[in-house]
Parts: sequence; C-alpha cells; structure tokens
Amino acid sequence: MVEVYSVTVDCTVTLRFAHTVITSKTLNKANSSQEIFFEVELPKTAFITNFTMEIEGRLYVGVVKEKEKAKKQYETAVKAGQTAALVKASGRKMEKFAVSVNIAALSNITFTLTHEELLQRKLGQYEILTRIKPKQRIQEFKIITNIYEPHGISYVDVHSTFLSNELLPLVEKTVTDKKAHISFSPTLEQQRSCPDCEGSVIDGDFIVKYDVKREKGLGGLQVINGYFVHYFAPHNLCPVPMNVVFVIDESGSMSGTKIQQTREAMLAIIQDLREEDHFGIVLFDDQLRFWKSSLQQATKQTVKDAMEFTKTFRSRGGTDINAGVLKAVDMLRTARRGVILPPSADMIILLTDGMPNSGVSDTVQIQKNVHEAIGGNMSLNCLGFGRDVEYPFLDVMSQQNKGLARRIFEDSDAALQLQGFYREVSSPLLLDVDLKYPSNTVDSLTTNHFNQLFNGSEIIVAGRLMDNDIDNFLVEVSGKGVRKINNSKHVATCHAMYPDEEYIFGDFTERLWAYLTIQQLLDKSKVGSPQEKDNITAKALAMSLRYNFVTPLTSMVVTKPDTDDTPQVADKLTEENVSTYVTPSKSVFLYIVVDGDPHFLIELPNREDALCFNINDKPGTIFTLVKDQDSGVLVNGQIIGDKAVPPNGQIHTYFGRFGIVHQTLGVNLDVSTQDISVLQDGNWVKLILTVTLKDSVKFVILLHKVWKKHPYHRDYLGFYTLDSHLLSPNVHGLLGQFYHSIEFEVSNLRPGQSPEKLDATMFVKGHELNVTRGRQRDFRRDIKKGESIPCWFIHNNATGLIDGEASDYVVSGLFSTL
Repeated sequence: MVEVYSVTVDCTVTLRFAHTVITSKTLNKANSSQEIFFEVELPKTAFITNFTMEIEGRLYVGVVKEKEKAKKQYETAVKAGQTAALVKASGRKMEKFAVSVNIAALSNITFTLTHEELLQRKLGQYEILTRIKPKQRIQEFKIITNIYEPHGISYVDVHSTFLSNELLPLVEKTVTDKKAHISFSPTLEQQRSCPDCEGSVIDGDFIVKYDVKREKGLGGLQVINGYFVHYFAPHNLCPVPMNVVFVIDESGSMSGTKIQQTREAMLAIIQDLREEDHFGIVLFDDQLRFWKSSLQQATKQTVKDAMEFTKTFRSRGGTDINAGVLKAVDMLRTARRGVILPPSADMIILLTDGMPNSGVSDTVQIQKNVHEAIGGNMSLNCLGFGRDVEYPFLDVMSQQNKGLARRIFEDSDAALQLQGFYREVSSPLLLDVDLKYPSNTVDSLTTNHFNQLFNGSEIIVAGRLMDNDIDNFLVEVSGKGVRKINNSKHVATCHAMYPDEEYIFGDFTERLWAYLTIQQLLDKSKVGSPQEKDNITAKALAMSLRYNFVTPLTSMVVTKPDTDDTPQVADKLTEENVSTYVTPSKSVFLYIVVDGDPHFLIELPNREDALCFNINDKPGTIFTLVKDQDSGVLVNGQIIGDKAVPPNGQIHTYFGRFGIVHQTLGVNLDVSTQDISVLQDGNWVKLILTVTLKDSVKFVILLHKVWKKHPYHRDYLGFYTLDSHLLSPNVHGLLGQFYHSIEFEVSNLRPGQSPEKLDATMFVKGHELNVTRGRQRDFRRDIKKGESIPCWFIHNNATGLIDGEASDYVVSGLFSTL
C-alpha cells in the first residue's frame, strides 16, 4: 500500500565539482497512516548540503548546526526512544542516510537530499558513483549526469553492476568537446528482474568515469564570479626514481590470513619496482629483522632475492613500531650519505594491524621520535590493516611526515588493496611543488605547496580575487623531478562563458573553494599545538555553517512531523567512527549456492553483485566443497547424471549426494535424494527430524523433485550456506574459498555472442577473464520457482576464479579429505 512512484538522481559536474540531487516521491495508498522510509547511499567524500521532506504542501527542512549545539537535541531524541543517528557506514566507499516518517492515509511525501563533492583524480580518471537500491519497480525512474569541463573531455565511460544487454541500449551518452550528457531511464516493464518477477533489476552501482584533456605548461585555470580554480596534472613527465623502505608488522596479531595476504601483495609490489629504484625491507615484531642492512638497487637479481625473503614472513611476538620505522629512516639517511643517488624520492611505507606494545609504546612519543628523525626529508605512508588498528595514530603520523594514511580492510582482497595503494604512490612525477600567485591580487588561497605529485593524480588550488576588475595576473609553478620545472605565465581573468543551465548550480566556484578549504583545514587540525588546532577547527566550523555543509564539525537536525518536535540528527562520519560500523565483507554477508547443473552462485550483497560458474565432470565424481580444518567442518558433494541420454546427446549433471563432517561433534551426515543418515558414536541412524549443529555453520539442502516418469532427468539436491562467518579464515574448497568474499573489477562491457547477454572483462586474482552477464536461480526464498539472480558467469570450469583447477578438488570418497 506504499508506492514509490518517482526516483530521480540528478548529478551536475562542473570543473570536477559534483552537485547531486536525489528526489524520491512516495504515495501512501492505504486508508490508514503508514511509516514511509527514505534511504540513500552517498560517497564518504561528499558533504550533505540539504535535506527536505514535503508532505501535502508543508515543507520540513534539515538545519545544519554546530555539532555540540545539536548534541542536546540528539540526546533528547535518544531518551525519547527515537533512532537518532541518520547516517551510518555502508561498505568502504559509501555511507547511508536513512530516515522514516509517518504520514496520513492517501498522502504524498517528497524527499530531497543534496550532496556535493570535489572529484579526486586517481590513476588517471575521475569517478562518479551512484548506488541505487529502490527495492521495487518505479513508475518514473531517472539517472541523469551532466558534465562540463572547459578544457575538454578526453573520454567518458559508463558501466553498472546491474546493466544487462537489454538495458545497455537505454543508457544514453552524448559527448562533445567540453560537455557530456548521460541518462538512464528504464520503463516500469524494463525494470523487471525477470519476465515473471515483480522485483526490480535496478539494484547496485551506476558508475561514470571520465578524464579531461591536459594543457601543457601550467595546466588549466578558470576564473568565475570572483573565484579562481587551478588544475595542475602534467602528462609528459617521467616518474622520479624511488628509494623506498617497506616496514612490515609480523607480530602475532598478523597471523593467518593477514600475513599470507601481505606476502602475496609484497611479491607483486617487488616485481613492479623499476630498475632505477632502490629499496629495503624491515620486519618487526618485538625485534627487528631485515632483508639487507642497506638499500639495494632493483636489479633482476635483487628483486628475485627479495621475493625469496618475502616468502619467509611469519607472525610472532609483540609490536615495536617505533624501532621498525626508525630503522627505515636510518637506512634512507645512510643511503643519502654514502651513495650518489640521482634526483629521487625517499619514502617509507609502514604496514601494521595493531597498537604498539613493545619498546616505545606511547603513541605520542613515537610520533615525536619519528618526526624528529625524518626531519622533513622523506615521506611516511601508513597503512592500517583491519579493525583493531589505532588509525588516528597512524593518520597523524603520516600527516606530520608528508605522507598518506589508508585503512586496509581485512578481506579476501586485502592484497589487492595493498597493491592498489602502492600503484597510487609508486610513480611520483614531481617533488616540492609550489604554485604561486600575486599576494596583492588573490587571497584566501587553499594549500599551494605539495610534497609530491603522483602520476595519475592532480593538484587543485583555489582562491579569491581581491579585485574583480583585474584583467590578468601572474601564475608561477615550480617543482623538482627528473628535470626541474619553473614556469610562469600571465593568466587572463575574463569570465568563462557557460553552456545550458543544466551545467550550472549557483556559485559553484565559490562552493568548490569552500569545500576544498574545509577538507584541508580538517586535515591540518589533526597536527600542531592545541591552540593551533583550536584556531583551525574554529575556522573550519565557521565555513561549514556558512556554506551549509554537514562535516565532522556540524550536524543536520531533522525534525519530523510525527515525533512531537523530537529531532533526528545526521552526522558526518570520519575514519575514526566509521570503524565502529564497518565490518569486513565476511560471509555473514555472502550467500554461497550450488544448485542445478551443477551451478555455483556467489552472491555479494556488499558489492551489489554476484558471480556464477559451472563445474562439469562425469557422474560419480566427488568434489570437496568446504574444508575447514580449524573448525573441523568438511563438506563433499557427489555428481549424478541424467537417467538416460537425451536426444540432443547432452547429459545434465547435478549434485545428488552430500557428505558433511563435524569433527568436533563427532558427526557424519550422509544426505542423498532418497534419505538422510547420521553417523554418531559409530551408529548410522535414518533421520526424520531437522538437525542443527549448535554454534556452527548452517547448511541448507533442498531436494528438487522431478516427475518420476521423466525419460531423462532425476531428483537432485541444492546446497546453500548460511552463517559461514562461523568458519575460520582458512576455510577452503570449491565453495569455501569464497566464504570471506572476493574482490574483482569488471570493465569493457560489450555485446556478447548471444544477443540477450552482455560480455565484459573481469580482473580477479591477477587474471584477466572474459565473462558473460547471465542469471541463476536461488531457491532460498521461493522454493518452487526460485529467484532469478543476475550474475557474472565465469567460463571454462571457473578457471582463473577458483584457486587451481577443478580437478584439484576431486576426492575418492564422500568423507575423504584432499
């Protein structure tokens, strides 16, 4: 009786500044009041700037207030039993804004949420991510993106986790020299997840990626409405050689998957070193050990030797971060004194998963020791592995030493996360970059000195003109690279001419400047003296309130009409409080299925996507599906075939029998299409009851009955995994290896061999695979018909997706281990 009849996501990007308005219209068709829910996900890098609810002509507006002043209203809401927090983390990149309101019978409500962000260039492109989860088909559904870049657009790419061959032609993309228009508006019928389904296929991410044309010399500069913005990303520079020391935590808390993934990442990173680079490896627990006592050039032999050393990583002992980092500093300083190095960048990359508890354990003292030792002569990048790491400590330490901090999520793709970070920082183009402007012409400058400019990134400086009537002003850019640059040029200040209205949103250059200023002030507020921090924080707060941004210093107070003026509060999440909500993408969020011919399905709700594949073998073959020695759980499955060969000669195979072992409980289960037997204490017993293994993983086995007189097909079983988070990180098998998620990227969508199916390129586990968009039935919720789940189908018995080959999982008996 509640119909969401209109959803529009309208994003306007001008000069990389994105302004997104999400509008949802809902009708209560019931003859009584109903609770109406509005949920939307937005990028963590975005600031909410406006939220309204319009109910039967009356407007309720969210008000941005200082966080401390909103705190009392927040506490009042909690005491009144209201769910006061409106914003929570949702995965790695997004946060969820959710609100509900009770409206009268036969009434309409319109929700409108607006957020803004400055797009960051990473690895040579900008990304506009829209996450859509309407949960029902919508009469009027639109995603609209308009991009305007005065210096020209080099390319635009659009892809999505839910686009099929049928939906792909509905994406309209028009790109001219400086403008791009993308729209997607499927009809009610086109939104069906399958011909007989009421559910919507629109469920996942809609992603636009683009880059701009690069001007030689000083880059691009625009002056609009009294504010200027300067973009600098030269494309014709050679990377500066690196002198890098990897400082790796191998304390006891790194045991298991963490140390394995660290080894895997380091093996790939070492292979990516350029011959002109120099590197070292320092390992620490409560003691230090290192590959070589001094930096080595990345020759073929040293790379090979370092890879062998990497295989010796192990975990034990305490965590002496102080000693590990200071040893790296000493190695870099020694290399500078003793060797004539070419112009190069000195860098330390620290990876740790916990708090210092050996040697110097006071975090403030460690920060002081490291800052004094580095002395501004090198950069320190800190990677915090997992949820237990003291991230604020690492964040401040990297800020103090020209570096970056990044959280590495404890997940199956942690090795790829580590490699991805290294790719971002491994190719510095310039060091000590300065962008200078006349002090008598511009003021209120954002940061204009940068320690490094990395390949594929971009420097952005914005400021305010002191005299709007000035014709031009001098711009100077300098930096150290393979060759020094020192360019200057007079830039005209004529007002830019902008196209149609859909590319303009108010004083966007001023808001861009304000957004960038606030972000940089928030970073600066983490370091310095208490008085300096207070002054910076006060300035950031004043700007947040002036421009109506929901930042870590402000809150949006939303008063609903049905709560007697008891408000709800929307706060901006920070990396510190995100860790309270974010959990790794472990299998509590996964649904692992094998059902059919035999069809394997891996649903990844955190990715809003799924993978599927077939394993083909002769009837009678037994595969290990789940093997977890730590938990004592084993599942093997035996394939059966058709009763007779069909006229087309193609025999279908299914799983017809499963053997399940729980060693701790001393239980063996034998499940076939005829009966279920349990072996306990040496006795086999036929079951007529449901068996639950307490405090352990749950498996659901469905019996698919086929007409007894069918000439070919026979009864078969489907196998579903629930609560797989109760298994250890070391679980494996054809299914078990996916119980703790898997990271992959899909790109290059294109028409497939079958007209109704789309092909794409998948990057997974270091492999590049051709995959096809298909569907697989999931019978968990609808045992009779099943639910059609869109998925990426991996060909050739899932080669490249599964570890090894399918034949590696074949065993001799139903209760045999590999």
